[in-house]
Amino acid sequence: MITAYAARQPGAELQPFEYKPEPLNNNEVEIEVTHCGICHSDLSMWKDDWGMTQYPFVPGHEVAGHISAVGEEVTWLAPGDRVGLGWHSGYCQHCHNCLSGDHNLCPESQGTIVGRHGGFANKVRAQAISVVKLPDSISNEVAGPLFCGGITVFNPMVQFNLSPTSKVAVIGIGGLGHMAVKFLNAWGCEVTAFTSSESKRTEALTLGAHKTLNSRDSNELKAAANQFDLILSTVNVGLDWEGYLATLNSKGRLHFLGATLEPLQMNVFSLIMSQRSVSGSPVGSPATIARMLEFAAHHSIQPEVELFEMSDVNKAMKFLEEGHPHYRVVLRNDFK
Repeated sequence: MITAYAARQPGAELQPFEYKPEPLNNNEVEIEVTHCGICHSDLSMWKDDWGMTQYPFVPGHEVAGHISAVGEEVTWLAPGDRVGLGWHSGYCQHCHNCLSGDHNLCPESQGTIVGRHGGFANKVRAQAISVVKLPDSISNEVAGPLFCGGITVFNPMVQFNLSPTSKVAVIGIGGLGHMAVKFLNAWGCEVTAFTSSESKRTEALTLGAHKTLNSRDSNELKAAANQFDLILSTVNVGLDWEGYLATLNSKGRLHFLGATLEPLQMNVFSLIMSQRSVSGSPVGSPATIARMLEFAAHHSIQPEVELFEMSDVNKAMKFLEEGHPHYRVVLRNDFK
């Protein structure tokens, strides 16, 4: 039996839950969970904000732990290996995207918490191809958030062949944004953080930003015209996108990582006249995750986390829902 915490209906309290898994498939592994991060996507799925949650619902897609069992076809992972698991727990492995190495774009990809039980549990299962070994220098306590928030901000750096001399700005210095600042600084970029308070400005500079801009000051935005090669937006609210577009240099890109649900309002001439682009991306492929982990280990990059016992999961979910984390929440397995 697998023991977990599950909600029986949208937004309901997470309660102890047991389920008997099917026999382990030949291409799967079982992970004994030591830690699991909490992401805003867990909150959205818990509340069924996206209309695709199945109940009882076990959240958790920022898993860190070690392999406890492997299927017969799995030869590159073994019991005892320290590993992580993120948003995806499987892929079709035969579509063009999978065969091109873009597994994260597979139209038949399986979400770790979509139609299956996630990592708020003592164990979780996934296709072995979606599981990535952890470098020795990255502890289980901080590894989980790298498998969702970390790879989300790292992926566009790889996809767009970001130059180490690029000038990059980050909107939203929170769970995603603080990792973006750290990665971009280590990549060699000149990093600017859009902030809205003095405390955030100080924190952004401590995290690795070279400059800050007050996002609520229209004069500062105007003064930054034609400055950035890339802007990463990590927020999930509507902003003055036209104002941000104006801060992009020629051929600059405004890239969305946060799920802004409101339609984007912007003047197409702001794009055409300076050949600017607007884009978005999800998490990365297993290969890109492995590259991110190697980069993080080499540069001693890790997310800032606050630990809760898994038995305090409801307290931790409320802590995140109310916007208190500084900057990511991680649950520690305390199942007896």
